[in-house]
Amino acid sequence: MSAAKANGNTKSDTKRIEGGSAEAANGVKAANEAAVAAAAAMTAARQIPAWLKGELFVDLLQKNIPDFKSIKSFNARPAQGAGENYATLMGLVEMEVALKTGNSKKLAYMIKLPIESVQKMMKGLDIFAIENTVYHDVIPELEQLYSDVGVKVKFAPKHYDITTPNEYGVILMEDLRQRGFRNVNRLKGLDMEHTKSALKKLAQWHAASAVRIATKGKYPDIVGVGIFNEDYIEGMKAINEPTAHLFNECMRTYEGYEVYSESLAKCHDKFFDEFRVFLNSDPNEFNVLNHGDFWSNNIMFQYDAFGKIKETYLVDFQCTRYGPPINDLYNILLSSTQYEIKLKHFEYFVKYYHDHLIECLKLLKYTKKMPTLKEIHILLYKYGIYAMAIVSGHMAIVLVDPTDSANFDNLIGTSPGGLEFKRLMYTNKRFRKHAEAVLPWLYNRGAFE
Repeated sequence: MSAAKANGNTKSDTKRIEGGSAEAANGVKAANEAAVAAAAAMTAARQIPAWLKGELFVDLLQKNIPDFKSIKSFNARPAQGAGENYATLMGLVEMEVALKTGNSKKLAYMIKLPIESVQKMMKGLDIFAIENTVYHDVIPELEQLYSDVGVKVKFAPKHYDITTPNEYGVILMEDLRQRGFRNVNRLKGLDMEHTKSALKKLAQWHAASAVRIATKGKYPDIVGVGIFNEDYIEGMKAINEPTAHLFNECMRTYEGYEVYSESLAKCHDKFFDEFRVFLNSDPNEFNVLNHGDFWSNNIMFQYDAFGKIKETYLVDFQCTRYGPPINDLYNILLSSTQYEIKLKHFEYFVKYYHDHLIECLKLLKYTKKMPTLKEIHILLYKYGIYAMAIVSGHMAIVLVDPTDSANFDNLIGTSPGGLEFKRLMYTNKRFRKHAEAVLPWLYNRGAFE
């Protein structure tokens, strides 16, 4: 064999190699261009739209600000980084207004804006209509129930109506941070006191909704069913197979996975059949209007001068659903609590919730059978498969490190970028630590059966 052939340097080989290199280079170039385009689209989605201008607020200001004269300055900017919110863009609106008295006043609002690509993917599931209905109809009604018995309970920030040129609408509310409210860092998780405060507010919400349903009948589908219809299930099924495959692949690196891996694989296979049962609430069980997206970033806490929690508000009412309260209980207790208390105090937290639930039901004169603590635990066992959805969904979302790839497209998509983001969720050390504790715990509770 000649030296030339030994080195692969014949003319034909050289031509083949050069051609292959050109094809590879073109492939890399196309991939890079696609990545740049995707990044640009994501960046654009996180930008405040050009139509959000001060003149849209004039009517609102005239109605709500005494002696309002004009807007002196107006600024709108994104209020959250990547990974803190997925389906919408949270914006902060700050302005200074001139008053007829000659003084001026600084104002701040939070505005939830649609991301057009997300709205198109949602295929008619109008999350803005759902949330506006909750603010307009549901929350005032629940707060009034407490007011009627002489107790002041507030669930959410002030909500305002505003007309905008976009087709989906917006959610405009007060900036709670102006009153000292803030979220707990999702990566650190809720400690005992924050978890108890969240559960107490949840019990107030669930109790009032149960009383409202007992006296007035079921909620309209826009909030009672919300996004959880057959189209939603079919859409989730489409992305489940590659996501479940990836989760099972990542799970093989977890300590102790051999014990529950076979049961978990079977659980994935039958998940949507079981999920349909879960969505069709049993009228013989205790049912409430679930918040539906009850995790740390959707709970805001206000503190006194000594740093103690004095008030808790809920935000983000886009996923409300009528059904057993385990929807919200599993969500908060598995996704958002600190590792040290997540399982150690799980039963205690359920009892703490139940104690306050019964207290509120009695206060509001609930006419139906009171749910026992045992019955709440039975529901948690019965619908244990939903806990698996929380682990691979909300818990993974809460515990992933901030990254620009944390967006709705990647969260629900099955593109290479989407699968890579989910791999990041399932393999980061923080999630793995929690999953290695929670998965065998669920297995031992029969959640995968």
